[in-house]
Order: sequence, then structure tokens, then C-alpha cells
Amino acid sequence: MNLADKILEFMREEAYKPLTAEDLAAELNIRGKELAEFWQVLDKLEENADIIKTRFGKYGVPDRMNLVVGKFSATTKGFGFILPENPEVDDVFIPPDAMGGAMHGDRVVARMHRRHVSGKAVEGEIIRVVARANNKVVGTFEASRNFGFVLPDDRRIGRDIFIPKDEFNGAKTGAKVVVEIVEWPQKQKSAAGRIIEVLGQQGDPGIEILSIIKNYNLSTEFPPEVERAAGRVSTVVSEEDLLGRRDLRELNIVTIDSEDAKDLDDAVYVERLKNGRYLLGVHIADVGHYVRENTPLDNEARARGTSVYLVDRVLPMLPPRLSNGICSLNAGEDRLTLSVHMEIDGRGQVINYEIFPSVIRVKTRLSYNIVRHILAEHDELLRHKYADLVGPLEDMERLCRILRERRLRRGAIDFDFPELKVKLDEEGRPIAIEKRVRSIAESIIEEFMLVANETVAEHMHWLGVPSMFRVHEEPDEEKMARLNVLLNNFGQRLPKTEEIQPMALQKVLSRIAGRPEERIISTVMLRSLKQARYDAENLGHFGLAATYYTHFTSPIRRYPDLIVHRLIRETFSTGDISAKRRQKLSVMLPEIALHSSERERAAAEAERATVDLKKVEYMAQFVGQEFDGIISGVTAFGFFVEITNGVEGLVHVSSLDDDYYQYVEEQYALIGERTSTIYQLGNSVKVIVAKTNPAERTIDFVLSKSAKTLTPVGDSGEKKRFKNSEGRSAAATKSQTGRGKAKKKSVGPEKPKKSKPKK
Repeated sequence: MNLADKILEFMREEAYKPLTAEDLAAELNIRGKELAEFWQVLDKLEENADIIKTRFGKYGVPDRMNLVVGKFSATTKGFGFILPENPEVDDVFIPPDAMGGAMHGDRVVARMHRRHVSGKAVEGEIIRVVARANNKVVGTFEASRNFGFVLPDDRRIGRDIFIPKDEFNGAKTGAKVVVEIVEWPQKQKSAAGRIIEVLGQQGDPGIEILSIIKNYNLSTEFPPEVERAAGRVSTVVSEEDLLGRRDLRELNIVTIDSEDAKDLDDAVYVERLKNGRYLLGVHIADVGHYVRENTPLDNEARARGTSVYLVDRVLPMLPPRLSNGICSLNAGEDRLTLSVHMEIDGRGQVINYEIFPSVIRVKTRLSYNIVRHILAEHDELLRHKYADLVGPLEDMERLCRILRERRLRRGAIDFDFPELKVKLDEEGRPIAIEKRVRSIAESIIEEFMLVANETVAEHMHWLGVPSMFRVHEEPDEEKMARLNVLLNNFGQRLPKTEEIQPMALQKVLSRIAGRPEERIISTVMLRSLKQARYDAENLGHFGLAATYYTHFTSPIRRYPDLIVHRLIRETFSTGDISAKRRQKLSVMLPEIALHSSERERAAAEAERATVDLKKVEYMAQFVGQEFDGIISGVTAFGFFVEITNGVEGLVHVSSLDDDYYQYVEEQYALIGERTSTIYQLGNSVKVIVAKTNPAERTIDFVLSKSAKTLTPVGDSGEKKRFKNSEGRSAAATKSQTGRGKAKKKSVGPEKPKKSKPKK
């Protein structure tokens, strides 16, 4: 145990009380030469907010001092929340006057005061900003005679940024700019900055996408040293590369991916064995052979963390020479791979497995559409064209269903929300919006990648070597309790237990499948779960009901997968690693896990932002037209409606001029005081497109005059006034034009994920 861990463990003991540095050193029996290191470690721990120094010069850990350390998540309404680093601490509500100069995304320390007025959140005050999230902001510039200001694109940042006249850098009013913060906000004083880049003028072609790229700190080009390193990588497999590899080039291995994919990470092979079991081969590009640790290619991949699939382009983690070239499993070409061979029985159990380096030559590149036509639609022309693959594909389908049934038996939660793809013309204008529906083709690859990831994760766990895991922790009790309130309205409930099991959630989804309330419950359930992330510890995966899970199958586009590949390769010779290497990994892996999780979230947000932008641009042609829709989210300021093409817009409460409406959070509903009209999550409505705003990526709907009076989904038709949990008439938030205040949390669906299937 190093000295930092020793200090923290001592401070976390139940009997510990804050001590001065001298008393702490004495208690830990630190003397002589150790004292110099002690002072350095103490300063570093205090600087990082792992420990807190009181005004009396005494040290303690935040959790024992009514303090919380975490990421500040601001809202567009002026308040925010702290997302604690300690998983045992609930989110902390931060009112507008208690932000202490913090900006969205900052790592902060807050003092917890009292329960929020809703009774459901601890309210706090930020007392220190530990680390700033980003010193650069993208926004629109406005100039006056003696100064200017930048209105941030990310409305969560809140206040404008002041720009002195000598820091305009040639920007004119209406310019999209990147501003560097030189003075952070303090109480009523706004942040100040200088313009370091002028991106273009509002309305310029492509300027909004470029602004999103800059806002999320995404890289559009590779540094020269990285391009040079990529240029030195051979584009063909040499005889030397084959040493120590198993030759699988004669197997009938295929890839199955979308038509436009260029970075093909994975290839598959299925064979029915004589004993009735299946041999599943999952072959993954051996990126680690080309991208060695601490080289320019590796450092750039680590910084990027992931490839980013924007609506109009891909920002790859690795240069195209690798991602689309020598690493991509292109048909008819020799490629280096790490292979997992699994023998799987009729119940989906992996009886035996083997992980080894290999060389393959993909025989055929298949698309999801081709496989769907062959298996689901029995297209005779395609079945004739790919006659030698029909049998193996049918075996894949059977094995896919076996693996999925096994996952569901153990309780894996299986959501099936359609994804949207915006089709663009050559000039980047949106011309169509298509819904992607998961077919048997996508399911085959998803199930095969899931079982490979599980097998590798369990392999690494039992080897006992450090590794990287994909974890999904258990949901918060409070969120499960709120979900249960909703379920009770539809005759459903979760078992009363301290730890909800995924099987309980899956059973609810099975019971409501095909019923009117399916959309409501699925949406709220998804939002009630935590986000999956990367971790150096194996904490299990709640959503998959998996004890062991990692990401191994996409090393071209995900850095954690590349890390797992490296660690596996290190164990091939001896099955273990050195003590020195373990020590290095114990420091390195948690940092990589945290950074990769952050970059994954940034990439997902950027992808959604570009899709939302194009959806808004597309809907501009339909202003004034009527659409059928479903209420997909309810807040105190209105409700969101998803229309038939998958686009979402807001019906603002100010447009509901027939009554005063109360927001009933427990019921996900707005209820009219006089008419008892109910607008609830899942209701069908007719809306008219009133306005589109590409700059803010928003669409405003108004209810059609032909809209009928609504009752709650699943209600028998008899109108009823909802009661809250204490039996009082619900009066959460009175909302109409200029009336009432928004509640701390809004309710709405998860945005669609990127187009590649989950693996």
C-alpha cells in the first residue's frame, strides 16, 4: 500500500476525527526521511480534494465532513446538480445563487445543507472548484463600441463571456468563435476571455457542425507526427507478422456490417460440431500489433478515446491508413487478428474456449440488409447468389437465438428503441429521416460480440491480471422507487427488496410488451438506470445481468478495447505479468478508464447534437403542417412529442391556453386544474410544427385544434385526479405563461445511440 492510500484508509476509519498534519504524521508513525514524502503526498491529496483542509488547519476526508466531491452538471434553467464521485452519495441540487463561480462540467467540492423543497434531493453550495472542465468555449460573438461578449452554444454554461475590445481578434457581430477563458466567473461577475479562433459567420454552410466539433473538443485532423507514424505502417501482412499465429485463412469467415462501414473490427465463423454443439469463432482486428504502447499513434488514440460518428462524417480514433486499411478486416485480404473460439451448447453455455493470435482472410463481406433479406425475408435471388453461405447463416441465426434466450433467462434487460438515421445530399442538406429497426442480422452480431466480451472478461478475471472492464452498476433506490410509483398505475410493481435484480425489470418489460403503456414504462425504466462506464475493477454489468463484462471487439474505434488486447497479448507466454508491470497498470488503468468514459460521453453527445441539428433543418420545410405523435417526455414547462418519423419537439405550456396546468412529477403528467385534461407520457396527440431553430437545435410544436381530450395511458376512460404519495391533491408546479417554476428534473427519453450495433 502506498503512502497516499495509507493516509486515506486511516482517515476513513470510523473513529477518525480531523487532525493537523503533525498529529496525522504522529498517528501514522511517520518519521525522518519519510516526512518529506508525507508533506508532498498530503499536499497532492488536498489539491485533488481527496482530503480537505479546514480553516483550522486540520485534515479530513470529504465524506466525513458533510462535503461532496463531484462533477457539476448545470442546466439551462440556471440551477444544477453535483454528480458525486462517491457512488453511495445521491446527486446534490445546487440553486442558482450557490454555484460559487463553477461552470458546467467542472470538478467541485460542495457543502451539503438541507433537503431540497421537493424533499427528494439534498441541497448544497459549491465552495471550491477543483478542476475546470474546459478553458475554451464555442459561441456567437456580439460586439459593441468598447467591448463584446460571446453567447455560448452550450446553454448550460449560462452567462455570457465578456471580451475586451483588444481581444476581438477580427471577429464581427454574428461570428461563430472559440473563446479562451482568462478570468473565471465570480458570484455576479461573468467570465472574461479572448477570441482565439473565428470559425465563420452564423448561417455559413457547415458552420453549426463545425461549432459542435469544437464545442466537444473533437479532433478533425491528426498531428503531423501521428500521420508520419501511420505512414510507416506496412499496408500488407508480411511473413514475419505470421510468426506464432494460427492460420485460419481457409475458413469461411465473413463480416456483417452496415453498407457504409469502412472500419471493420470483427469477423465471425460458425460451425455445427458432431456433438451437436456450436463452434463460434469471433475474430477481432489485432490493432495492438500496429499500435504499440506510448508511441505517437497510441498517445493520440488514448487522447481521442473513441471514433466519433457524426451525421455527416467520421472522426476516427486511428488514422484512415490503419482504421480503414491494414487493421480493417477487408474481404479477400490477409489480416492479423486476435481470435476467440467458443464451444457453445444448446442452452448457450460456453463449454470450452480458446483465445489466440491468428491470421484470417475474410471470404465475403455481408451487409445487415443482405443477411436480413436472406434469413428473414427468404429472398430467393440472394439465397441463390450466396448459396454457400445460407447454411452457415442459418446456423448463426439458431445460435443467436440460443444466446439471446440464455441472456434473458438470467435476467438481461433488452430495450428495443428504434434508431434514427438522417440521410444527407452531397451538400450536407437533410433529405430524409429513416428509422433503423433491429433485425436478425444486427442481433447475430450483437449476441456474438456480447458472448465474446463476456468470455474475455471472465478469462482475464480468473487469470488475476489487471484489466479493463465495462461496468454497469445497480440503479439508485430512489429512482427505482419513483419507477415503482409509475408501474403501480398500470398494475405492475417491482418486488420490495433493497437490491433490485435485472430479472425483475426484464419481467416487467415482458408483461407490458405490445401494450399501450409499453413506451412509457420502457422510457422511464431506461432513464432510471445508471450509465455504463469503464473501470479497472470488475463490478459486473447490471443491464446485461453479467458477472464479467469488458469491451474487446472494437479496438479500431474504442481505446479500452485496445488496452484489453494488449493485456491479453502480455499473458500469452506465461499467463501472468511482472510485479513492476502490475504496479504501473494499477496507476494507469483507472486513469484510462475515467478518460475513456468521459470521451465516450462527449462523443455520444456530439453525435446526438449533429443528428438533432439535421432533424431541425429537415423539419423546417414542414412548418404549419400537422403530424401524429406520442408524448415522449413531460416537464413543468411543457411536454415533448415524438412524431411518426422519430423527430421530437416541445409543446410549451404557454401554448396550452385553455387551462392552468399542474406538473405531477410522480405521474409524468400535466393536469388541467379546471378541465382535468391530462397530458401524460405515452399519450397519442396531434401536433402542428410551429417553429424550428437550428442554432438551438429545437423544434416547437403546438397542439392541433383537432386534438381530443386525453386520459392517462391504460386508464379505463374514467377521469381521475392523481394523488401524490401522501394522499394530497397533486400541486407540484403551476405552469402557464409566466407562472410557476420548473422542477429540478425533467423527464424524457434517451436520445438514439449511434448507428453501429451495441457490442
